[in-house]
Amino acid sequence: MNDYLKQQIAEIENKIKDAQSLAASDPSMAELAHEEIKKLEKEKSRLEKAFSVQRSAFSNGVNSVILEIRAAAGGDEAGLFAGDLARMYTRYATSQNWKVEELDKNEGGIGNLKEIIYKISGKNVWQKLQFESGVHRVQRVPKTESAGRIHTSTATVAVLPEVENTQVVISPADIEFEAFRAGGHGGQNVNKVSTAVRIKHKPTGIVIKAQTERSQAQNREIAMQILRARLHAMEESTKRSTIAGERSTQIGTGDRSEKIRTYNWPQDRVTDHRIKKSWGNLEEIMAGKLDKIIDSLASSIHQILNPTL
Repeated sequence: MNDYLKQQIAEIENKIKDAQSLAASDPSMAELAHEEIKKLEKEKSRLEKAFSVQRSAFSNGVNSVILEIRAAAGGDEAGLFAGDLARMYTRYATSQNWKVEELDKNEGGIGNLKEIIYKISGKNVWQKLQFESGVHRVQRVPKTESAGRIHTSTATVAVLPEVENTQVVISPADIEFEAFRAGGHGGQNVNKVSTAVRIKHKPTGIVIKAQTERSQAQNREIAMQILRARLHAMEESTKRSTIAGERSTQIGTGDRSEKIRTYNWPQDRVTDHRIKKSWGNLEEIMAGKLDKIIDSLASSIHQILNPTL
C-alpha cells in the first residue's frame, strides 16, 4: 500500500546524495547544489509525513477508538438522528464482536440525544471506523410534521484512535480540574457526591466532562482518555494537511465539520459524498449493516492514495 511513497522517498534520497557529491567535487556548483538539497529535503519531509499518515490510517495495530456523536443543526430532529446513529454504530460493533463502553451521555428528552461518547474495542476497529468522522445529514419527514414536509438535520461524528499515556504527554500545569454533582440516573450517590468531573486543557481550550462512573477517579481517567485521543487527532490532522492537495480533497480531512454522508429516507438511499456512491435499503443500513459502505470506502480511498497501483 505504501510502496509508491517509499519508492519516491528512496529516489529523493539518491538525488540528495548526488547533489552532495556535486557540491563536494565542484566548488563552483556548491551553492546551486546546496539550494537543490534544501528543496529535496523539504519534499522528502512532506512525503515521509504522508507515508506516516497512510501507515497509521490502514494500520491494524489500533484496537480501541473513541466514538463521539453530537446533535448539530435541526433541533429535536437532530437529537433523534444522533440517537439513530448511536444505535447504528453500536449494532455494527455488536456484529463485529467489538466491546462497547459508554463513557458519557447527554440526553435532551426521550430518544433525543445531545451527545454520546463510546469507547469501542476490538479487532480492526480503527481500520473500519476511521473514515466515519464528519457531518452526517438526514432528510426525512419528522413524525411531528403534519404537512408532510421533508426536514434536513445533521449530527457530527468523530472517531479518534485511543492512545497510550506515553504517546501524548500532558503537563499537569495545562489542566484545569473541576468536580461537580452528576445529573440524571445513577442512584443517590450520583446526586449527593461530586463524582462527575470536568477538565479543561488550557493550551487548546478543549473541555471534557465525564460522569458515567460512580467514582471521581474513574471519571477523571475517562476524561483524560478522551483528551489524549483528541490531542492526538489534532496532531494527525496537521500531518494529513501535508498530503498533496488533490488527494487530500478527494479523501476528505476527517474533520467533524466536513459533510460526508446523507441519509435520504424519501428516496431510501445513503450517499457518501467523498466517493460519490449511493446504497439503497436505508432501514437495513440504520440497523447496523454497514459492511458494504465501509468496504467501499476503504477500497476507494486506497485507490485515491495509491493512484499508480
